[in-house]
Amino acid sequence: MGRMLIETILATPSVQLVGVYERSHNALVGQDAGAFLGQSTGVAVSNDLDAVLAPAEYLIDFTRPEGTLANLSLACQYGVKLVIGTTGFTPAQHAELAAAATRVPLVLAPNMSVGVNVTFKLLELAARSFASGYDIEIIEAHHRHKVDAPSGTALKMGEIVAHALGRDLAEVAVYGREGVTGARDPATIGFATVRGGDIVGDHTVLFAGLGERIEITHKSSSRLSYAQGALRAAHFLADKPNGLFDMQDVLGLR
Repeated sequence: MGRMLIETILATPSVQLVGVYERSHNALVGQDAGAFLGQSTGVAVSNDLDAVLAPAEYLIDFTRPEGTLANLSLACQYGVKLVIGTTGFTPAQHAELAAAATRVPLVLAPNMSVGVNVTFKLLELAARSFASGYDIEIIEAHHRHKVDAPSGTALKMGEIVAHALGRDLAEVAVYGREGVTGARDPATIGFATVRGGDIVGDHTVLFAGLGERIEITHKSSSRLSYAQGALRAAHFLADKPNGLFDMQDVLGLR
């Protein structure tokens, strides 16, 4: 994802790459950020976050919750605006992000893809229409290296559907089934997770009724859509002094 962000930034005239941060043990530290593209950018991959953030207006962060929160603290000190695509935050960590948003503006979204966020809106409409008589299951698939499950996108889909139905996802979610489970509780929202190969990201929400089923699916074949969405989010923050936003705000889908 980092490489895709660099490639997209270099191809976008309205933005400029001023820094790239990696952990100290990463072999890329010290190399030109565009080396993998055969380009010379004049920007070296650095393990010094202070040096990276000092000239920056925006930080785009696709890491892990612990890393994001460590980066967040320093970004607030420098007044850097944030676009965060990290997933897997706990409720307490979400509270830290919300607190930081009183100081700097940030877009926090489990998926930056424009297509996925339009899908979120479609799910809201569908859930209201299929509120009765339809069983709801969410199936997601990702590459073998993804460390959290279900994906942040799948959980967001579940939250949207549950909210549209007036339910609390924490109370109705079922994460996997095994053994003699008994008949399905019609109030539940099920999740199934697949991990394998190099799958970028597939998500399907199934509304299964009697005599018909409706599937709303989004499939990513490249991380390019995530990078393009992240830059769109950065542009959205240009005139924002602070505040916590998501891609629904960025795309005007509220």
